[in-house]
Amino acid sequence: MTPKIFGISGWKNSGKTGLAVRLVEELTRRGFRVSTIKHAHHDFDIDRVGADSYRHRQAGAHEVALVSGTRYAIMHELRGAPEPSFEEIVARIAPCDIIIIEGYKREPVPKIEARRREAQNTQPLAPNDPHIVAIAADHTVDNSSLPVFDLDDTIAIADFVQKTTGLTESRFPPR
Repeated sequence: MTPKIFGISGWKNSGKTGLAVRLVEELTRRGFRVSTIKHAHHDFDIDRVGADSYRHRQAGAHEVALVSGTRYAIMHELRGAPEPSFEEIVARIAPCDIIIIEGYKREPVPKIEARRREAQNTQPLAPNDPHIVAIAADHTVDNSSLPVFDLDDTIAIADFVQKTTGLTESRFPPR
C-alpha cells in the first residue's frame, strides 16, 4: 500500500526544515511510521573527505552502503545521469504511513507553504500552486482563502496533515 504524502514548500529560510522536524516528531509521537524526503537544489554531501566511504565513492563506486548496528545509508552516485524522478525516490522508501516532503515545489502533492519574515524571498507561492492547501507563517497573512496556521503550532498543523491525507491509524505495530 502506498504511503500518504504531504509536502512543505517555501523559500530558503522560510522555516521548512523546522516545521518538517516538528511534524515528524508529532506524527511519530502519535504512533505513525514517518519517512522524509528532502530535495536539495545544490551539490551536497553526507560524507566526510577522507572517510572510507568517501574514498570508495571517489574511486568510482556506483553505490556505497554504510552499515552499523544502529543505522544504514546508501549513497548513489549519479555520475552525470539525470536526477531520479520524484516517483523513483518515493518507490525506494521503505514501507511507512506517511512521507513528509521538504522541497519539490512542483510536485502535485498536497503541501503547506512555510513563510517567515526573514526568508530569502517573501513572494507567496500559494497563488501559483494549486497543490498548496494551507499556509504556516510567523506573521499575519491577509487575502488568502487557504487555512493559515502559526508556523509554530505543530499540533494544529499535524491535525490538518492527518485530515488532509486521510491518515487515521498506523498500518504498523508499535515498536
